[in-house]
Amino acid sequence: MTPDALTTLINATWPAQTMRDVSGWTLRSTKDAGSRANAATATKAAKPEEHPLAAGAQRAIGQTPLFMVRQGEEALDAHLAQAGYTLKDPTVCYTAPITAIATQRAPPVTCFEVWPPLATQLNIWEAGGVNAARAAIMDRAAGPRTTILGRVHNTPAATAFGAVHGRTAMVHAIETLPAFRRQGLARLMIRALAFWAQSHGARTLALLVTQANAPANALYTSLGMTVAARYHYRIHPVPVTTHTAASACCEQTR
Repeated sequence: MTPDALTTLINATWPAQTMRDVSGWTLRSTKDAGSRANAATATKAAKPEEHPLAAGAQRAIGQTPLFMVRQGEEALDAHLAQAGYTLKDPTVCYTAPITAIATQRAPPVTCFEVWPPLATQLNIWEAGGVNAARAAIMDRAAGPRTTILGRVHNTPAATAFGAVHGRTAMVHAIETLPAFRRQGLARLMIRALAFWAQSHGARTLALLVTQANAPANALYTSLGMTVAARYHYRIHPVPVTTHTAASACCEQTR
């Protein structure tokens, strides 16, 4: 998967609240919604050595400068590292043909397609760190979308979100309550999402996971998913403050 294709897929299935171009850099802003919906990415017009232009624009709106660095962007990575930006969350994009995942339906009353998500699903996500700002992202996905509610012994135990863009479905926010982990529920929900996506014309299933999440990486490879792309973030070591944001704003207007 090319860097542009990956970014387009993320933008469509996990859209930031705002996106704008600054001198060839795509800036995203979604308060309290994590890196994916707030990182800057370089377009073909961007020059790696001009990353301070994007960083200044981020600080001007109260963001700590954060960049997504994709495969093939080694020059940008080197410039950011030299400027003191620290490495954050190396991430893997896995993909598989839908037909390889949609092979076996979940047992009855185990996985349910639900849209919009129920309060109990929002509670499961909240417990796992998927807050209201992240849940609101799901509402913004423009294409077909759904959630899966996973149950164990008639008890809500897990949830996941999926959205389709073109011929690809991307799975986001897979979360299982601690008491119900290691019972195969995540595997069942992924298969359920694959069946749903297949019914909406998708031919490929994709998802993102940090390299550090060993259990999730093992699950996805056991499903036959393979690595299609990698990226990581670079974040400025000095967090933004009200003072620095005001200073950056002044610099922009001089």
